[in-house]
Amino acid sequence: MRDDDDLLARVTAIAERVAGGCGLEIFSIGLRRESIGRVLRVVLDRPGAGEGSAEPVSVGDCERVSRDLSAILDVEVTFADPYTLEVSSPGLDRPLRHLGDCRRFIGRLAKIVTTGAVDGQHAWTGRIADVEGEDVIIDAADRARRIPWSLVSRARLEVEF
Repeated sequence: MRDDDDLLARVTAIAERVAGGCGLEIFSIGLRRESIGRVLRVVLDRPGAGEGSAEPVSVGDCERVSRDLSAILDVEVTFADPYTLEVSSPGLDRPLRHLGDCRRFIGRLAKIVTTGAVDGQHAWTGRIADVEGEDVIIDAADRARRIPWSLVSRARLEVEF
C-alpha cells in the first residue's frame, strides 16, 4: 500500500504542475484497481469556477491536460501495471467538499444530506444562502435552515436548467 501512496504522491505533483500550466487546479485525483485494470482518475477545476466570471472546465481543457500529463507520466513514472488515464471536470452536480465550496457557490441550488436530523429531516434541497461559522445556511422550501457542517455526510450542487 505504501508503494501506491508514493506513486500517487509523485503523480499528483506532476498533475498539479500540468494543470497549473493550463490555468487549472486538481479537484481530486485517485488511482484505483477496477474491473478494467488500474484507473488513474484526475478531476480538474478552474480557480474561481462558480464565482460568475470564471469559465467552467471545458472538454478541450481535459483533452490538453490528458495529452500533456500522459506524455510526462510515460517518461517520468513507472507503473507496475498498465493503467487507464481519465481526465474530467467535477461536473454540473459537483460535490461540495467543505465550507469553502459552499461559500464559492452561494446562490446555487444544492442537496445536503446529514448524519443527524436537522429540524426533523436528514436531507435538504435549497439555495445556498450563506456560510456562517461552521454552518451552511440554505433557503429550503418554507424558510432558511442552518445546517452544521459537522453533520453533513454528502453535499452536492443540483443541476438547474
